[in-house]
Amino acid sequence: MISSGTFWRTVVSGYIATFVMSMVAFIQGGVGLPVVDIGHIIVGSFNEVHVDEPYNILWGNIAFFMGGILLALLWVVFLMEKVPGSWFLQGLLYGVMISVVSGLILSPLVSLAAGDWFGFFYLDTWVPGLLILAALIMHLAYGIVLMLCLKYAGVRGLDSESLG
Repeated sequence: MISSGTFWRTVVSGYIATFVMSMVAFIQGGVGLPVVDIGHIIVGSFNEVHVDEPYNILWGNIAFFMGGILLALLWVVFLMEKVPGSWFLQGLLYGVMISVVSGLILSPLVSLAAGDWFGFFYLDTWVPGLLILAALIMHLAYGIVLMLCLKYAGVRGLDSESLG
């Protein structure tokens, strides 16, 4: 069982990592990569099923940040004790894992819900290679920042928590 201290430190770490990921996603436009505005994409999905558009960007960003927090909790509860390596290597691995799942499952489902089809790994977009690179960079930033925050917050995983 996760302690309340570990839970809240993980939530804050997930929030910080998601914020950094969103900033990296916007900054990428300055170096020629596509700007990936996940909050905007989520709002499009939310509003696709309604005649009027009841959701605004605030709801998309809330959903985006909740997803980032859930990914942090998923890491601590299920993966932290099972993935070897330093915090940096774990961050790289988790970032790659998130990017693969996002490109293979989440992005195609969200794009269909929004009334469009991005394809698997964004292959049915105007710049699939650049989108794959942009997604990988932002997810690597998330993974590395998450692991750094968890390290400095003293989150050691569930198995270590019961030891001391």
